[in-house]
Amino acid sequence: MPKLTSEMKQLIPWSMTLGRVLFAPIVIWLALTGRSGWWISACIVAEVVLDIFDGIVARRLGVATPLLRRMDSVMDTIFYLAILYIGWKVHYDVLWERRWLLAGLIAMELLRYSFDYLKFRREAAYHMYSSKAWGLLLGAAVIALLGFNISGWLLSAALVVGILCDVEGLVISWLLYESVEDVPHIARALQLRREQRQRRRSTNTFAATAK
Repeated sequence: MPKLTSEMKQLIPWSMTLGRVLFAPIVIWLALTGRSGWWISACIVAEVVLDIFDGIVARRLGVATPLLRRMDSVMDTIFYLAILYIGWKVHYDVLWERRWLLAGLIAMELLRYSFDYLKFRREAAYHMYSSKAWGLLLGAAVIALLGFNISGWLLSAALVVGILCDVEGLVISWLLYESVEDVPHIARALQLRREQRQRRRSTNTFAATAK
């Protein structure tokens, strides 16, 4: 088997991550032209699979850069904005019944992005365990709704879990002094906070001594 060059190692996970954005217009077209069922389900499953494995591949190849991790989160946002658009156009009544949950989720997403940009000057990419669970639950809810016109508790549960994920992400951002990628849960954020605080104290002590 030929050895991968540095450029190829970079290209593979970047192609997997950026390629996911192509599913957004495809799913929109399928939904608006009435091609639901297995076609939409296949696109959503493919997007979720790529979302899971692009990070794994990047880590295995040793090219899991902070920029790639942040771009992974951006692709998630783009895809699910497309899903929200489709849902609003095709299943308005279903989303309207859950308008307060949906409004709460959107408000928390905007609050998180705003807080992260104000504090860190960039979006966060924590890839929490809770967000991975949310991604799978949301994927299942979207497949049920767009693929097979099935709504109910699954969609409501996905919206509630999404709000809770944003709350956890906001707490992590509040705890950290500096932005860090891949913070799986609040306990890890507390540990990083102590480490960052200790580094700050050491730096301040050194600066004071140097004067």
